[in-house]
Amino acid sequence: MTRLQDLYEIGGQSPWLDNLRRDWLHDNQLAELVALGVRGITSNPTIFAKAMTGQSTYDDQFRALMKDHTVESAYWEMATTDIQDALALLRPLYDESDGEDGFVSLEVSPSLAHDTEGTVRDARRFHDTIAQPNLLVKVPATREGVPAIETLIGEGRSINVTLIFGLDRYDEVMEAYLRGLEALVAAGRQAELPHVASVASFFVSRVDTEVDRRLEDLAGGDGGDAAVLGLRGTGAVAQAQSAYQHFHRTFAGERWEALRAKGARVQRPLWASTSTKNPDYSDLLYVDDLIGPASVNTMPEGTLRAFEDHGTLKRTVDADPDAATAALDRLREAGIDMTDVEQTLEDEGVHSFAKSFDELLQSLTDKAATF
Repeated sequence: MTRLQDLYEIGGQSPWLDNLRRDWLHDNQLAELVALGVRGITSNPTIFAKAMTGQSTYDDQFRALMKDHTVESAYWEMATTDIQDALALLRPLYDESDGEDGFVSLEVSPSLAHDTEGTVRDARRFHDTIAQPNLLVKVPATREGVPAIETLIGEGRSINVTLIFGLDRYDEVMEAYLRGLEALVAAGRQAELPHVASVASFFVSRVDTEVDRRLEDLAGGDGGDAAVLGLRGTGAVAQAQSAYQHFHRTFAGERWEALRAKGARVQRPLWASTSTKNPDYSDLLYVDDLIGPASVNTMPEGTLRAFEDHGTLKRTVDADPDAATAALDRLREAGIDMTDVEQTLEDEGVHSFAKSFDELLQSLTDKAATF
């Protein structure tokens, strides 16, 4: 058994890979990571931008597509090709796990983050075009994205809810999931419940990046108030651990049990953005402290390799929920408004993905001009 396999068998957590590259599909590196214990794959505009502009493996397909495609439609064709190949690679795992894992995620266009109807259309198109049961379409948890999530789940479509940065929005996302499942039942389609999957992706490390910056401002700089500075590196894990408590409270009781009895699956919390940005922190801070059943951690390759080398193999995410609550209380007392942190990070996340997508299209446009 590898350590990543033990993470699933002992900790109950599914390790996913936060990267998708065509060369890894072709040279079997992705297959080797799956053999090591990877149980799913996520992608986003930034990941595809790095892959498509950083290697030549897309050039032949791109050149052929540009005979009768726009640059943007060619991009989606290339991305879909990679997604379909990854779905085929992971389909055996999806079948063996009875639909628990083996998923690959594809994100709707970043330009639709504040467009409910556009998001629904894009997600429907991906599900209908690709038509594989282990596809998760990523929908951002913006104010406009939440009703799209409810609609899509209510149509029996599997969704990866992305860009969650706070507890209030997380509660809204879980409510949208439950309402979607209930709509599916109300429509007489309860037989489809076991085939509807969803994860709710909390972006973890970015919370510490923003909270730490604010703490340093409140402390008067890096050499300022030691008590305030001592709170750095505590916000992200505490919030994620608190989110896990929200997860357990939501997926319990009569309302949930009625759905579970009909075959519904929980919407698993997924810890994303789990590579450590601050070199002063443990390289596995956002993995070792967030291990628990019915959860997912999607990691870039470097973090996966680090966990395989020296990761923790015990349940940690709910080892001390009171301590997580106390950590958030200390931040609030120090002057940190976590609701404002959440909105700031959501705005930045939407902007960052849109910027990556625009830069990718420009790079492809420049490349097309050379054909």
